[in-house]
Parts: sequence; C-alpha cells; structure tokens
Amino acid sequence: MYDVLYEHLTRKIALTADEFAYICQQFVPHSVRRKDVLLHAGEVSLHTIFVERGILRAYSVDAKGTDHTTQFAVEGSWIGDIYSQLTGEPATLAIEALEDADVLLLDNAASERIYAHVPKFERYQRLLLQNHLVVVYRRLLHTMGTSAEAKYDALLAASPAVVQRVPLHLIASFLGITPESLSRIRARKAGRGGV
Repeated sequence: MYDVLYEHLTRKIALTADEFAYICQQFVPHSVRRKDVLLHAGEVSLHTIFVERGILRAYSVDAKGTDHTTQFAVEGSWIGDIYSQLTGEPATLAIEALEDADVLLLDNAASERIYAHVPKFERYQRLLLQNHLVVVYRRLLHTMGTSAEAKYDALLAASPAVVQRVPLHLIASFLGITPESLSRIRARKAGRGGV
C-alpha cells in the first residue's frame, strides 16, 4: 500500500524518503468491499479519500429519488465532499465503492500536520485544487449544450478505465442521460467501429 500515493505525489512534488514516510503516517488505510458506503449524505464528511486500488463514486439523490453521479475515482484519484469537510455542514454527497477497494483516509488535522512538517505538501494540495476547478469548470460547460454523444466521447477520452469498469446505468447518471440513450450512443459508435 502507498505505492500509488507515492507515484501521484511525486508527479507534482519531490519528496525525500523521510518526508514520504511522515506523510504515510498521517493517512488511515482502509479496505472496503463493493457497495460499501464510505460517506452517507447528511453526515459530516471527516476525510478526503485517496484511492490506492478500486473505484469509488460520489453521488447525490434528488427529491424525486433520481441518482446523480458527480464523480468517479479510480486508482490515483481523490474523492470526498469537500464542502462538508471544510464547513462542517452535512454532506450532500454519498460515496460508495463500486469495486473492492483499498483507500487512504486523510482528515483535516492530519493535513495540517503534513503542511507543518512537509510544507511542499501544501503546494501539492493547491495544484490538486486548481486541477479540480478546471475539471468542474469543463464539466459545467459540457452540461450546458454539449450533445450526449460528445459528453460520452469526453469521458471515454479522459477516463477509459471508468467506461470499462463502471456499470452503464452509472455512466448514464454521470452524463445526465438515460441508460437507453447511452445504449443507443454505444450502438451507433460500435456500428462506426468505436466503443
């Protein structure tokens, strides 16, 4: 465990062996089974989650009971309800494992300890937040006028592992379309030699 974390961190910051060992000490390793819920909507989020192995998703359920997937997190990804974690307010998102997974949990106090002991970790977190803002911005633009097929193509290009490992109804939920629409898109693409 921690191999994926090391690879992910060192893509953005240089770490000594001692610094990385200290960072690892601040995380809580946790194994989850498929369908386990790591955060329920309405609970206060206490951790940010780093995925070492497996795939997780964040989602909300609207007043009509419709499931809206907001994020998939594969190996090397972070996931959480950052709003809840930073404000202490109840989470609007739930987070569940779509596969058996090994994750690393990091709470706010542990983050602060890392910032004090390994200041460059704060730079790493800033770079993550910047990247997250870009992803959210692009997703917002895609929802406001991009065709369903273009949304699927963008997901396929950005996250082929998600398309291969996640059930179609959850991909449809993420794209904001019906499973039937996604099936038609995939059939058209297959007819043209695509996925």
